[in-house]
Amino acid sequence: MTDYTLMLLIIIMILASYGVAVTVLYIRRRTPAPSDEQKLLAQRQRPQASSDQDKERLFAQRADDALKLTKTFQKFIPRQFVDHFAKHGKTELELGYADEDEVAILFCDIRGFTGLSEKMVPHQLMSFLNSYFLRMNEPIHQNHGFIDKFIGDAIMALFDHPGGTPSHKATDALNAALDLRKALALYNEHRRKSGYQPVDIGIGIHYGPVIIGTVGSEDRMDTTVIGDSVNIAYRLETLSPIYHADIIVSATTLDTVDTTLARKTRLLDWVRVKGRRAPIEIYEVLAHLPEDEQTKKKAADAAIQAGIKQRKAQQWDAATAFFTQALEQSPQDPLPTLHLAAISQLRQATLPESWDGAIVVETTHPR
Repeated sequence: MTDYTLMLLIIIMILASYGVAVTVLYIRRRTPAPSDEQKLLAQRQRPQASSDQDKERLFAQRADDALKLTKTFQKFIPRQFVDHFAKHGKTELELGYADEDEVAILFCDIRGFTGLSEKMVPHQLMSFLNSYFLRMNEPIHQNHGFIDKFIGDAIMALFDHPGGTPSHKATDALNAALDLRKALALYNEHRRKSGYQPVDIGIGIHYGPVIIGTVGSEDRMDTTVIGDSVNIAYRLETLSPIYHADIIVSATTLDTVDTTLARKTRLLDWVRVKGRRAPIEIYEVLAHLPEDEQTKKKAADAAIQAGIKQRKAQQWDAATAFFTQALEQSPQDPLPTLHLAAISQLRQATLPESWDGAIVVETTHPR
């Protein structure tokens, strides 16, 4: 090969390389940069397994990731909500879904929470609430219930016994209330040893129809339960400090629960709760109280029932006589005194002809 031929080949190779470089630069300038979605998609592309061992490892990793994700979402959306939707043929949680069902609703609230919280700095308050909620959680779940939501210091729980009867659902709620009182006693013992004041709670329970569904917007959705039954359960809880009762249940609930539990109650009143026109009978649950206290409260039960009957008939003197008898039978019981005060007010009031004997009790929380 002559020098001339060699130089010609070098020039051709240089020109070819230059052409390739220019072509690559041209293509790059004409090709748009990948978008953020394309980059994210590339990152999400799953690695390809090259062996059976790699496949097993990847399968196990994906299953573990899915389980962690499921457990995380269950902290925000109770699994029972998803199960409820699934049994009605819904495979996805969609905005606007609604279904009617009958459940037992329980509201639990700390008495005097505002005064308690004012004595704490923010991090102490949050620590207290989390410690309290942690102890209140288990009695609900152990009785086939689940917490729908936390509302400040209040708990709203639902009892929808899977495959159970209405009696199962109402009985679960009542048993949960009794277990909540046990958990509270243990918690207060811990607080006493730590030098803190004890806390007290009020509980309201009602069984009835509700609408279970999803509400919100396209970018923020939540599961919820609404209806008259929810309002009743909430109002019963607000009545608990007024009637000095730990647990208040509606007559509908007692008609549904196990008869043994239903017997360990006493009639409190015939009331019309806020937000509802029809009156209801409300009862105090006594099963968690010491036997001697149960006996004292039950001793005045017959006189209380007779007094309420006379009040409905606007027989003020007869009603006063029965409530006075109840007070004599149970002097330390605040219930007869409450009824005597109500009769005193009714005597001075102008009542409509359609008055049904129910009284409207102020349910503003003593917070």
